[in-house]
Amino acid sequence: MSGPGSGSGPANGDNRLVALDALREEIIDCRRCPRLVAWREQVAREKVARFRDETYWGRPAPGFGDPDARLLIIGLAPAAHGANRTGRVFTGDASGDFLWSALHAVGMADRPSSRRADDGLTLDGVRIVAAVRCAPPANKPTIEERDTCAPFLRRELSILDEVHVVLALGQFGWDAALRALASEVEPLPTPRPRFGHGATVALGRRTLVGSYHPSQQNTFTGRLTVPMFESVLALARDLAAT
Repeated sequence: MSGPGSGSGPANGDNRLVALDALREEIIDCRRCPRLVAWREQVAREKVARFRDETYWGRPAPGFGDPDARLLIIGLAPAAHGANRTGRVFTGDASGDFLWSALHAVGMADRPSSRRADDGLTLDGVRIVAAVRCAPPANKPTIEERDTCAPFLRRELSILDEVHVVLALGQFGWDAALRALASEVEPLPTPRPRFGHGATVALGRRTLVGSYHPSQQNTFTGRLTVPMFESVLALARDLAAT
């Protein structure tokens, strides 16, 4: 198996699908971070009471969505009992419930909810990835784990040559996006673009947009409301269409 930084540059049409499929296989087979491997597999074995009868995925979560996407959404990492259970990013947890509903409201998802990876959900014009592909303890990857996983994001961006807009969910997603885009835009603007909800910065042929992450910490406290999230998604959608 080749390393996460290997692979080809931009792909088109059927070649893009082939490249994304190859990347998916490398991601789900990855065992490079011992702490993350141990944690994701422990969670999958021990489960929690409400999911005790389910078979957990227990592997890295690959990207999901339209291979011809013009918008890429970057989250932090799979939730222990969300994507680590279902095998699909933002599926099976409260953050995903918030995300799918908003994507449906702005016309980019064919349904407002998704709790299983096999429910037929389809996305139009958007693809979703996690900056770190394995569920981390306490939802906090180490710097070494972050950097080990980073080549996967750079490679996915290089394959997704139709992506015009990158929407970063939270500070972690924003920083991961900047690091990934730095390989395309050198040097990055000075001072370094600062994260904020609705922040927008042009980086070469792509535009980076920031949003608060739809975590329960933000949605339950009102830091991120439904209108706020739908508004920033609509902004990203419209920028991607231009």
